[in-house]
Amino acid sequence: MPDFSEMRPVTVPLGGGLILDRDDFSLPPGAAVKLQNFEPSIQGGYRRLTGSAKWNTNQVNGSEKILGLRIFNSGVVAAAGNLVRFGSVGDGAYATIGTRTSAGRYKFDIFNFNNTEKLIMVDDVNQPATYDGSTYSLITSTGTPADPASVAVFKDHIFFAGMSTNPQEIVFTAPFAETDFTAANGSGSIRVDTAVVELKVFRDALFVFGEDKIYKIVGTSIADWQVQPITRTLGCADGFSVQELGGDLLFLSLDGLRTIAGTERIGDVELGTISKPIQPRIEEVIATRDNISSVIVRGKSQYRLFYPSDGDSVDNSRAILATLKRTPQGGIGFEFADIKGMKPSATNSGFINGNEIILEGGYDGYVRQQESGNTFDGTNIIGIYRSPDLSLGDSGIRKLMQRAIINYGVEGSISAQMRVRYDGDSQDVPQPTSFDLSNPGGIAQYGSSTSTYGSAVYGSSGAPVQRQTIEGSGFLVAVKVDHDSALSPFTLFSYQLEFTLGGRR
Repeated sequence: MPDFSEMRPVTVPLGGGLILDRDDFSLPPGAAVKLQNFEPSIQGGYRRLTGSAKWNTNQVNGSEKILGLRIFNSGVVAAAGNLVRFGSVGDGAYATIGTRTSAGRYKFDIFNFNNTEKLIMVDDVNQPATYDGSTYSLITSTGTPADPASVAVFKDHIFFAGMSTNPQEIVFTAPFAETDFTAANGSGSIRVDTAVVELKVFRDALFVFGEDKIYKIVGTSIADWQVQPITRTLGCADGFSVQELGGDLLFLSLDGLRTIAGTERIGDVELGTISKPIQPRIEEVIATRDNISSVIVRGKSQYRLFYPSDGDSVDNSRAILATLKRTPQGGIGFEFADIKGMKPSATNSGFINGNEIILEGGYDGYVRQQESGNTFDGTNIIGIYRSPDLSLGDSGIRKLMQRAIINYGVEGSISAQMRVRYDGDSQDVPQPTSFDLSNPGGIAQYGSSTSTYGSAVYGSSGAPVQRQTIEGSGFLVAVKVDHDSALSPFTLFSYQLEFTLGGRR
């Protein structure tokens, strides 16, 4: 029997996210070497993702891949095949609002020049068009760019870029007139020395993301527009990666995910790169960037970058998740995780009736709502957390493991298994079997219609602490949690390993 007076505890608070650019000895103990479908939570720990479900039970245009998606007028404008359609949540059919020819991927913006909110759309093939909730109008006036790929509304002008005849040109309308391209009325064009891949308004500037350079346009009209360089040494790898989050712009460059604020600092180019901890994932993204889409989850300070390959199944499609959160040192930084099991062809997030809605358009023609339900549209969510191989103070001394104490939060029933792995999952070391994380039962709340006498747990806080005797020994110890079910999300907060010392190697 072990001498419990010699028991040594090591407590590991979970945080730091997925880190792939360091060896195990230099990793923070609470970080992860595998973190799939667990999100670094702004409330602490790693939370299994909420699922997704069909937002509307009808396809937009049969099985045609969805090419663009935008929340508008308390519903969604979705483009698939040759149709642009409008739909709402539920089981109502989508209504056709416009027809396009051989459209590419869509980009949208919203403006209001005459007390009517309108949506403007471009698709890299056709002329731009507007939709005001009832009327779809193709813009065909003299001077209209033929096939813009990007659009942005800035200082009461509409800017277009990405035209095939001159990819370096930015064309803008006269003020308060989406169909007026007359120079005498204030329309015009600006040229930069790089092919433009995206336009994005941020604060009081229009940022011009090029293939190998980035600029910003400041001013209020054609009389005082100024083009100012942000960087001449790098650009944006894909315009569909650009999002605003946490008072900054995020975008994908060839060297990783960047913030515009860090990139703009003269002499501090490296500060703009936020994704060095997951550089192997970035290399995967760059290799398949023809299918990139991105979306933000404002309520979670979260950015999601999807990069499915056309030939991949939904189950094998991946994405990068980045949460902006406070670090243990009191600063602000990003923590990363993998998403596996979503395959969007287009994404968008916004508000409908005051509620944040995160939508994805599928390769199968359906619009789905992320952050909804406990499965990925009926498929179990497979979550995996694996810690680094921990030396627990001295990698040369064998640890005789006695007990693990796990602190986790539940939002309902839980189905997950935890296991301890020794010496890097060595086949030469006996590896103990997994054990179930216990289900504390329903949490009783006085007055709740869902709390049932005899099944709810009196005094439960929703954050159980489970003590589990464990077997085996090793010089290095890792903890792994596996989840494969259609049950509610749960959060892993921390664990404590208790052991006695064995011999030195």
